[in-house]
Amino acid sequence: MPCEIARYLRLCLAALCLISSLNAFADDYPSRTITIVVPYGPGGAGDLTARIFAQKMTALTKASVVILNRPGAGFVNSATLVAHGKPDGYAAFLLGNGTAVATQLFKNLPYSMGDFKHVSTISFFDLVLLVNGSSPYKSVADLIVYAKTHPGKMNIGTISTGSTQNLAADLFKSMARIDAQVVPYDSTSQVVTALRGNQVQAAFEIMPSVIGQITSKALTPLAVTGGKRFSGLPDVPTMSESGLKGYEATSWNGLSLPGNTPDAIVNALAKDVAAAVSSPDVKKKLLDLGAEAQSSTPAEMTARVKADQEKWKGVIQRASIQLQ
Repeated sequence: MPCEIARYLRLCLAALCLISSLNAFADDYPSRTITIVVPYGPGGAGDLTARIFAQKMTALTKASVVILNRPGAGFVNSATLVAHGKPDGYAAFLLGNGTAVATQLFKNLPYSMGDFKHVSTISFFDLVLLVNGSSPYKSVADLIVYAKTHPGKMNIGTISTGSTQNLAADLFKSMARIDAQVVPYDSTSQVVTALRGNQVQAAFEIMPSVIGQITSKALTPLAVTGGKRFSGLPDVPTMSESGLKGYEATSWNGLSLPGNTPDAIVNALAKDVAAAVSSPDVKKKLLDLGAEAQSSTPAEMTARVKADQEKWKGVIQRASIQLQ
C-alpha cells in the first residue's frame, strides 16, 4: 500500500510539472517565426487574406508570421504536412470549408479532421450568384422561371466538381427544384469567360474572385449566398431573401494546428488571432477584397467544421457526386 501511495504521488507530481512546463511554454509563445501553410498559390483570395492577417500578426506579436504556399492535390499535401507535424504551435494550416468538404469527397485521405485542433476563423467570403452584365435576368426569380420553362437548357458555371462553388450550384438546383446543368471549369477566369460569352447563363463564385468584375459592371450579382447581406454590396439581396428560404453557402478560412498541440498553445494563438482580426485596418483591407473579418473560439471553429461536413455530405449525396 505505501508503494502504491508513493507511486500515485509521483504521478501527480509529474502531471503538475507537465502542466507547469506547458503553461510556461504558453507564456513565452510565440517566441519565434510562425509559418502558415496555405494550400493555394500566391494571389488567390485565400492567399491574400492570409497575408493581410499574417502582416498584422507580425506587428502585434513578438514573432514573425510567414506564409508558405503549397497548392495542389486538393489540400491533401499541405493539410498532411501540418496534421502530422510537430505540435508546438509554430506551423499552422489555413483550413477552410473546402478542406472540410474534401473529407466527404475522398475515400482514403492521409489525415482526418480529428488530426487537427482548430484555433480560430479569420475571414468569411460570401459566394455570389452572377449573370452577364447584359443578361435579361434581373433576379433569382427570373432565373428560376427561365429554368422551369426551359428544363435542361440552363447552364450554371462553377469551378471544379466538389468545390464550394460547385456544391452551392447543386444546392441551388435542389432548393429551386429546377432541371439545369452545372458546368465545372478549371479556373475562375474560365468561368467568367464562359459567363461573358453566354456559354453559361449564370455562375457561382466566391466574392473576392469577382468583386472587380462586379464593380466594373461586367457581371451582375443577383444574390449573395450568406445568411445576411454582404456589407460591401448592401443592395444585393441574399438567396434567402430572393425566395429560397434557408439557402446558405459560405466560404471561410481559419487556422488549425496538429491535433496533439497543448490547449495552452491553442488558446494563446486564438487570443492573438482575435486581436489581429478585430483590428480596423484588417477589417477594412478584407472588406475591400470582398471578405469579412471574423474570429472565433477554438470550440466555435470546431463546431463549424463539423456542421459543414454534415451539410455538404448531404448535398454531395443528392447530387450523386462520386467519391474519389
